[in-house]
Amino acid sequence: MPLPTEESPAMHDITALDLARIQFGFTVSFHIIFPAITIGLASYLAVLEGCWLRTKDPVYKTLFHFWVKIFAINFGMGVVSGLVMAYQFGTNWSFFSEFAGGVTGPLLTYEVLTAFFLEAGFLGVMLFGWNRVGPGLHFLSTIMVAVGTLISTTWILASNSWMQTPQGYEILNGRVVPTDWLAVIFNPSFPYRLAHMSIAAYVSTALFVAAAGAWLLLKDKSVVPARKMLSMAMWMLLIIAPVQAFVGDQHGLNTLKYQPAKIAAMEGHWDTAPKGDTDGFPLIVFGIPDMDKEVTKYAIEIPRLGSLILTHSLDGQIKGLKDFPKADRPNSTVIFFTFRAMVALGVLMILFGVLGVVLRRNGALFRNRLFLRLAVAMGPTGLMALLAGWLTTEIGRQPWVVYGLLRTSDAVSRHDVGPIAGSLAAFVVVYFLLFGTGIRYMLKLVNKGPDGSAHDDVTPGHIPVPPQAVPMGSAASGTVAGTAAAQFSNH
Repeated sequence: MPLPTEESPAMHDITALDLARIQFGFTVSFHIIFPAITIGLASYLAVLEGCWLRTKDPVYKTLFHFWVKIFAINFGMGVVSGLVMAYQFGTNWSFFSEFAGGVTGPLLTYEVLTAFFLEAGFLGVMLFGWNRVGPGLHFLSTIMVAVGTLISTTWILASNSWMQTPQGYEILNGRVVPTDWLAVIFNPSFPYRLAHMSIAAYVSTALFVAAAGAWLLLKDKSVVPARKMLSMAMWMLLIIAPVQAFVGDQHGLNTLKYQPAKIAAMEGHWDTAPKGDTDGFPLIVFGIPDMDKEVTKYAIEIPRLGSLILTHSLDGQIKGLKDFPKADRPNSTVIFFTFRAMVALGVLMILFGVLGVVLRRNGALFRNRLFLRLAVAMGPTGLMALLAGWLTTEIGRQPWVVYGLLRTSDAVSRHDVGPIAGSLAAFVVVYFLLFGTGIRYMLKLVNKGPDGSAHDDVTPGHIPVPPQAVPMGSAASGTVAGTAAAQFSNH
């Protein structure tokens, strides 16, 4: 279905489709940060409470009360930013909802019925119940919140993965009708994408926690808790960063099988080798893909390495972009760089984890100020890599919303440019004010450090009751938001 704005584009050839894509990309980019930290912090809180119950070391209890404040704020911002995206399915992408709602609607409903209700049921106990319920019940509540975040991730990734590799459906009267829910949920890319996203959340959180500990050590604040959080985060990073690289490799092989055009665009690979060619193809470390001239300019190549990485053989071959119709090609100029940014940051994380082991063995992990400054600088890199990976995945799916079934240009609502431009401008202003304030407050809490632990002699008597804060939920955000705001104002 053609768009009115595509025939007579306004605003310097910017169409309503372009603005709708930019708006959704902007809101998702903001939103994805908060669930990633929520997933990681929920599991970290469960580990901290479990360690305290097992050892009775008060530093774990201190850290739990410290990070639960940041978790609550982050959780609230994640819920609010997620609601806005749901509205856009109806306002900007109504034809997508009409076409694929039979699959995506139930999957998102399952998330609410399982994950959200689970989290909502136990979140209050985790935040309010430290001195009101027994330690066993409180620990169970913390674990259930962590499990709830992972269940939520599962349903969201099932929906998004189906859009990447759809199966288990038939199309009746122009609409997708699920015929096999197990096939819909466990579509070919789902296991890899679920693992990749979940580990990315843990990597991002580990780097965030490490940066917080390093910052406090540089400022000589909360020395014992800061050392503990830095130590735990560095061990976590050492383990999961290499695992993430392995999962990413497997995900790449899956993408090559089901979305070969995306891989070709990521690699800036234009020409398919003649049949029988045994020279393999190079890895382009750097270049500038030109979509019009169908070439990657200024390419710096490593012979055969592309074959080794993508096919696990020195003479393997993949299709070049020229083998795909121009209308079906992703924008290589963009995802060539976003993919390399993600990989470069991932390699940096692995090296950073190894450096932590070296310094730990030399007894300098907490004393080397250059390393501590590096840890602070590395703090946001997990989220930067996550965003780069998400952009690679979603832009690489273009020009499809549901891969091979529904084009993006056919999914967008029929709006003029003006209303979408106005709402996009409003989103930009409100998001930076609202979420910028929330992020600033979280960083302020980090800078303050754990309460009652400014000295090395941390005792249970010095540990405060956790803040009385409840994040906003999609079911009753009004009253809950008011309660949270009132409670936070008292601390």
